[in-house]
Amino acid sequence: MNKKPIIGITIGDAAGVGPEIIVKSLQQKELYDRAHPIVIGDSKMLKRAASIVKTDMTIKEINIDSDFTEGNNREITCVDLDLLPEDLPYGQVSAEAGNAAFQYLRTAIELANKHKIDAICTAPLNKEALHKGGHLYPGHTEILAQLTDTTDFSMMLSSPKLKVIHVTTHVGIIDAINQIKPERVYNVIRLAHHTLAKSGISEPKIGVCGINPHAGENGLFGYGEEEEKIIPAVTKALEEGIPVEGPLPADTLFFRAQRGDFDIVVAMYHDQGHGPIKVLGLEAGVNITVGLPIIRTSVDHGTAFDIAGKGMVDERSMLEALNQAIELAPEK
Repeated sequence: MNKKPIIGITIGDAAGVGPEIIVKSLQQKELYDRAHPIVIGDSKMLKRAASIVKTDMTIKEINIDSDFTEGNNREITCVDLDLLPEDLPYGQVSAEAGNAAFQYLRTAIELANKHKIDAICTAPLNKEALHKGGHLYPGHTEILAQLTDTTDFSMMLSSPKLKVIHVTTHVGIIDAINQIKPERVYNVIRLAHHTLAKSGISEPKIGVCGINPHAGENGLFGYGEEEEKIIPAVTKALEEGIPVEGPLPADTLFFRAQRGDFDIVVAMYHDQGHGPIKVLGLEAGVNITVGLPIIRTSVDHGTAFDIAGKGMVDERSMLEALNQAIELAPEK
């Protein structure tokens, strides 16, 4: 009989909505029938969130050497790193919270590498706070890649109607264009194919966005970026038998994908891929890092400093991220 996977949940930046969405999500008793969730963070932040969302669940404190298989659906188990003051202000950028968010993730990666947890699910961090805390990373994805010695990785956004994988992510648009290379585009196509094939789609159909309007319109727009950067990658993938089409105009490709013509879209830069997913609904989107040796999913929204501490946040993206982590976790 298979054992339930252990999902490590990091609370992200505790000045944001992370603790609240975690506490709200872990009130769903049916989660415990499928998995054993373990929160990695500060128990005092969870207790504060529990009082805000008015739950009767208790917070159980453990350490990294504890037995992670124990627990029940009446309590939230927390690996307590005790890094933050009890009166940490909500909605403010701070070096303390940024460093803590990094340490929660670093601890989760260590636990995953030791096979104490089977997947990581992350609440949002704040990039400015992360930098103030001394950790100069663009975001979760890059931290995970460096701490797992992974060089071939990508961000995938998943929603019920659309899946998007990115060639570049947290860089400015000029830097993104410079970073788009045929080998990188090919690697992302290959990651998309491998990820969906592994999930049970035998011949996933992949659509690749162009960079310029109308995918360059045969050289009318841009400076030949499609011909230089994308077409060689698509050609190589086709030669290997990967069902891929592109470069295609982004303004129609996303519509065609959500209609069912494609199983996943390869986006060239951050907003090209994020915009369509978020139009379909923040509550449905999940961020999955593909190419890592460990499973990582995340909410597809930020720290929401403006509503942190008010109990207003919608937890559905976190619930979906937890469900994806459970489904992707290796069988035991």
